[in-house]
Amino acid sequence: MPTSLIIDSTQGNRRRASGIFVPVDTRFRITALPLAAFSDLIGLADAELAARGARRVIADSNPGFPCRVSLLDAEVGESLILTSYEHQPADTPYRANGPVFVRETATEARPAVGEVPQSVRRRLLSVRAYDSQGTLLDADVAEGTALDAIIDAFFADSQVAYLHLHNAKPGCYSCRVDRA
Repeated sequence: MPTSLIIDSTQGNRRRASGIFVPVDTRFRITALPLAAFSDLIGLADAELAARGARRVIADSNPGFPCRVSLLDAEVGESLILTSYEHQPADTPYRANGPVFVRETATEARPAVGEVPQSVRRRLLSVRAYDSQGTLLDADVAEGTALDAIIDAFFADSQVAYLHLHNAKPGCYSCRVDRA
């Protein structure tokens, strides 16, 4: 089980399970939400946003308003759209949606293989592992600074198809992690 793996920093890029060291493939890619999913909201008047169940907010702190499209924290004074997004569309009991921020000036982030954006790295995260049918297999909580090791541990289980990261304190969806 992924959470039973012990991370042993003295063994470099290896993980130990039951006293046996096994190599772990550390290649992963973080995926932001697609800008196209929100393009019809950008630039709408406040009343039009409200009619669609969304609202405009102005960032009053940094960090504090992480954009799920650019994977950047909004700067103080920057305008964002707060809306609901179905981040887990699987036809299972784990189907889920929730609130997300999208900077009105966002461009879609495309992190390199193995890259963890600073807006993700600086938060306490709930990491949720799913199989290919969208059923939750396991979960853990970790500081973003320890995320690489948690990803390695979950992906050591061949049944894990992808991960979802959520900001643990407010519980909002952050981004998806796939094997690269």
